Amino acid sequence: MKYLSLAPLGAVALALASVAPVHAQQKSVAVTAIVEHPALDSVRDGVQAALKDAGFETGKNLKWQYQSAQGNTGTAAQIARKFIGDKPDAIVAIATPSAQAVIAATKAVPVVFSAVTDPVAAKLVPSWEPSKGNVTGVSDLLALDKQMQLVKQVAPNAKRVGMVYNPGEANSVVVVKELQKLLPTLGMTLVEAAAPRSVDVSSAARSLVGKVDVIYTNTDNNVVSAYEALVKVGQDAKIPLVASDTDSVKRGAVAAYGINYRDLGEQTGRMVARILKGEKPGDIKPEVSTKMELFVNPGAAQKQGVQLSDALVKSAAQVIQ
Repeated sequence: MKYLSLAPLGAVALALASVAPVHAQQKSVAVTAIVEHPALDSVRDGVQAALKDAGFETGKNLKWQYQSAQGNTGTAAQIARKFIGDKPDAIVAIATPSAQAVIAATKAVPVVFSAVTDPVAAKLVPSWEPSKGNVTGVSDLLALDKQMQLVKQVAPNAKRVGMVYNPGEANSVVVVKELQKLLPTLGMTLVEAAAPRSVDVSSAARSLVGKVDVIYTNTDNNVVSAYEALVKVGQDAKIPLVASDTDSVKRGAVAAYGINYRDLGEQTGRMVARILKGEKPGDIKPEVSTKMELFVNPGAAQKQGVQLSDALVKSAAQVIQ
């Protein structure tokens, strides 16, 4: 009996493996967010959609897992440790507290942050240049002068701008400091109200009644998680709310000139795909979302005691009815 040599077959198999596309191999991505709310959920969904467009599909060649920390930084740290133990090809950390938790726990697993206002101030990366480490990502940094121009369009006579925020969230502290410098140059002042937890948002907002002419909301995760409570105060006290994320306009803000968080997620997903295909995160420069959109809600404006000009409504990318 003659036996066939297996060596040539093995060589063929190796040759085939060498020409197979990298993304045909099974990859794993672990995604975490500090809390679930429409803006951050849109980021998550955008990441997954962009990965699919890049050839990485859940259930086929991509293992995808997602966990929310439900607003708890201790839980965020636990999720970070679990994900690092799973040794995925990349971790996506949505919002500053989750990104801080993951980056503090690993210098080896590739980490891509998203929906972080100032990654340098939050100590996620040393600068806006490639980190040369295991971290890169996409920021939702906004030009605050344009935000305040919108505030003046919504409430032309406003002198006192209220802001509810979590003093423990680096994103929000950066915005407060910038507004403290910017507003006086525009003839306005900032009035702050602290909400260390989501349940504090309503009482913090009520503390601003009689002290402010308009309330501006950044993407503070406590505030966005409890946005309806803020809307109720705005309606009851006839104080207009101007947001920095377009999803909040759908929930009752008068207007927002902000980032579309689905687009931000897709931008983040394209960055993750580059890493899955072999690029090193430390060689990829952190990015800022540049696609801004104006959303307005004339019905919310009426309930909060203001009327939007026809010009402002006509210039909006989307009018929420």
